[in-house]
Amino acid sequence: MAHVVVHSAVSLDGRIEGFPADIGTFYELAATWNADVHLVGSETLLADEEAPPADDPASLAPFEVQDEDCPLLVVPDSRGQIRNWRGLLESPFWSRGIALVSASTPDEYRTYLERVGIEAIEAGDDRVDLSAALTSLESTHGIETVLVDSGGTLSGVLLRAGLVNEVSVLVHPRLVGGESARPFLRGPEPGPTLAEEGVELHRKAVELLDDGLVWLRYDTE
Repeated sequence: MAHVVVHSAVSLDGRIEGFPADIGTFYELAATWNADVHLVGSETLLADEEAPPADDPASLAPFEVQDEDCPLLVVPDSRGQIRNWRGLLESPFWSRGIALVSASTPDEYRTYLERVGIEAIEAGDDRVDLSAALTSLESTHGIETVLVDSGGTLSGVLLRAGLVNEVSVLVHPRLVGGESARPFLRGPEPGPTLAEEGVELHRKAVELLDDGLVWLRYDTE
């Protein structure tokens, strides 16, 4: 199985929003792994206020890869919510896109993906089976490293499924508080054992950076 890294920028109280994150440092550190895949949750893309508008498949030219050396953008999207794939791939960050779908994903969305040149990988019945999807990506695209750049829901699902090898957290010297700001980790409630013990981590590295930032890295095994 590919090496999966959850990489997140957080406040000192574990929030991923409500403070000015140092995006430059965050993505500079993300390059550490030279990942084959950037795994991003659909909720994260939908929440981006600067996201490109929805695609108009009828007016699009055939898709052309800008840079084969860039990672794949992979998005679990069983409900077919992401409709601006081509706009997303105009950025210099990704080579091509792959939508992870399930058996319940609408046919209309599959048709849209085909028309805009986005590969679809089906895994799971109602929701995307992330373990099966990662196995498929490994066999079809030869991926070795996956960087999870997402909100707490996708990170939580991956961690609780035992699919994460490493956790990387860029801690900012900020306190957010309140209940509305999203936490670093969300997702379905874990089973009784995990609820009592949490996800055990093993410290790998601690690095003090400029401006009070602290970079923490942990292995899950």
